[in-house]
Amino acid sequence: MISGSGYARQATAAVALCFSMFSGYGLAAEAAAPILGATVPVATGGAGVGLVMHFENSPYLGGGTRHDFVPIYMYEGKRVFLEAYRVGLKLNETPDSRFDVFAAYRFEGFPYDRTPASLAGMANRGTGVDLGVGYQQHKPWGTLFGEVLRDVGSASNGTEVRGGYRYDWKIGKLQLQPQLALSWRDASLNNYYYGVRPSEATATRSAYEPGSGFNAELGLSATYRLSERWRLLGGVSAKRWSSGVRASPIVENRTQLAGQLGVAYDFSPEHDAWPEGRPLIVKALYGKATDCDVAQVMLLKCTSTNTVDQTRVTSIELGRPFVERLNGWPLDFVGYVGLLRHSERGLQEDSWQANAYMKAYYYGFPWSERVRTRLGFGVGLSYAERVPYVEMRDQLARGRSSSRLLNYLDPSIDISLGDLIGVKSMGETYVGLGVSHRSGIFGTSRLLGNVNGGSNYIYSYVEWRM
Repeated sequence: MISGSGYARQATAAVALCFSMFSGYGLAAEAAAPILGATVPVATGGAGVGLVMHFENSPYLGGGTRHDFVPIYMYEGKRVFLEAYRVGLKLNETPDSRFDVFAAYRFEGFPYDRTPASLAGMANRGTGVDLGVGYQQHKPWGTLFGEVLRDVGSASNGTEVRGGYRYDWKIGKLQLQPQLALSWRDASLNNYYYGVRPSEATATRSAYEPGSGFNAELGLSATYRLSERWRLLGGVSAKRWSSGVRASPIVENRTQLAGQLGVAYDFSPEHDAWPEGRPLIVKALYGKATDCDVAQVMLLKCTSTNTVDQTRVTSIELGRPFVERLNGWPLDFVGYVGLLRHSERGLQEDSWQANAYMKAYYYGFPWSERVRTRLGFGVGLSYAERVPYVEMRDQLARGRSSSRLLNYLDPSIDISLGDLIGVKSMGETYVGLGVSHRSGIFGTSRLLGNVNGGSNYIYSYVEWRM
């Protein structure tokens, strides 16, 4: 289970993601990010998805090397940007400068997979969400940037001020980005993550407060174009903590090293501009919980919705086409946001769930000229007002944690209702079946609450274009 403050942090990230999907357009949130590795520059009006494995030496004594899967979702608008772990609004942008306000996920906190002896008996220090403002100034010799961040997830209530220099260097298909950053962190932030409270002091671990201090960080990130749309991501960084943090009895006094390696898919390369006046897609669905795994449903090995609890879902989703007939293939990409209602049948209070995802549709079947048939697969994030009953039940039975924010999958199959009944005007109206699936990434992602497990609902739906 996660705490109320954890719910607040996840709500901030989820609401920001859902808001970003249907706002205007701009350039990726490249400025002033902590050096976690490579970013993926996508074109104005573009979007992308990917997965990165993050490695770092834990700053905590005996913490070893930490591994974390980070799903990344990228979206570029005139006014809104979404990049990996941060989403924001562009308050002012010119060819040479930009001023943003944003929410960002803070990847700090105690190890989740094991507790080193140095932290035994201490209250957990969790990850956070910061609200920040940032400014960057582009020059021929590089980019200067600065930002101010404030914890809004009730973790540390701390503040951090960052500034630095970045240079973008292109060599054929390779884009390199060396960066130097300095940061000042206040006492609340450092004391929360690296201090020892009087109640946590032992004979070998004295009470301690690091206080405020300056950190220095040097990094190099890289993006390599594997193909027109696929990108290989990588990055390394080294951070030197302030003397107060390094002197903490729970911190290993050394330079902290980190690295990332991953892959991403860019839906909209620069030469493939999105058309104006993209239609609005509306999707209405109704479904029931199933004890079947999502893979079993997709393979038609298990399709029963006859569960003991009989919980149900209804939802309205709105979509916009991203790419139509990719490379001339019968393959479209659509972005969706939706609001889903859980009917818990008296087992707990009914609740809402927000979903935001990108979905691929394939329709290259021999009979599609007569009756268009689409296979779809969506990937994104889901935030629940309350952990759904079936997830809570199953996770408690397995002794596992649950989370309001989880990865979201949406496989489906549908046919054109207009083709089926011979009404040409309804050719873009579809009826079909799908699965609403929430889960973590096998307990390996701090962003998703380190959850291993989730829920599945088999649903029927109708979709049409406005």
